[in-house]
Amino acid sequence: MYGVRPVVEVLRSGRREVYEILDASENREAAELANSLDIRVQQTGRDDLDELTGGGVHQGLAARVGGYPYSSLDEILAKPDALVVVLDEVTDPQNLGAILRVAEGAGASGVVIPKDRSAEVNATVAKASAGASEHVLVAKVTNLRRALDEMKGRGVWAFAAEGSESGKPDSTPYTGLDLAGPVALVLGSEGRGVRRLVRDGCDGGTYIPMFGEVSSLNVSAAAAVLLYEARRQRGG
Repeated sequence: MYGVRPVVEVLRSGRREVYEILDASENREAAELANSLDIRVQQTGRDDLDELTGGGVHQGLAARVGGYPYSSLDEILAKPDALVVVLDEVTDPQNLGAILRVAEGAGASGVVIPKDRSAEVNATVAKASAGASEHVLVAKVTNLRRALDEMKGRGVWAFAAEGSESGKPDSTPYTGLDLAGPVALVLGSEGRGVRRLVRDGCDGGTYIPMFGEVSSLNVSAAAAVLLYEARRQRGG
């Protein structure tokens, strides 16, 4: 993984193994954290990091790390008054990273993604999340609809984000939702939105009113609006 914040946060979180820090910028924060954890810091050149990261914006810092520690749905639902983000086929790593950053900042219990047709939590996602990926719980499930059914069976209400033009009778503005208790917010991919089978597994839909010419927000911006409304209702 690469970039100052992702490398610092992977050291701070302690959730996965860090084998080595590669430093071309003499980053003091990363060096002090690595030394405290007895992790080797290897001085290197920026050209070497350019090659290693495939031209990624590494800011002079990278780390060799173990695989991403995905969580289970049970771990996410074990948190009181669970606030869960469910992503239906969000394949853009930049969007996934931005959503993880918002979810971590809003104190979400975790994020659920499908095993197929979804971006993985990789170096690009970690960079886009500014290292938030190393703190928020992410679960991969085989079937989103079954995961929603399980959540609902455990007292979680599920609401699908959709456009205000959907016209569905069970769709309401986001400010009209009760988000203070256990809730799952389901967001779909850009353009396609939440698939019908997944939408049918929700208790209802919700939308963010739009007052300009465009019809919807980017999925990460929509996630931010919904999550911080939930946080406001929870006294945050």
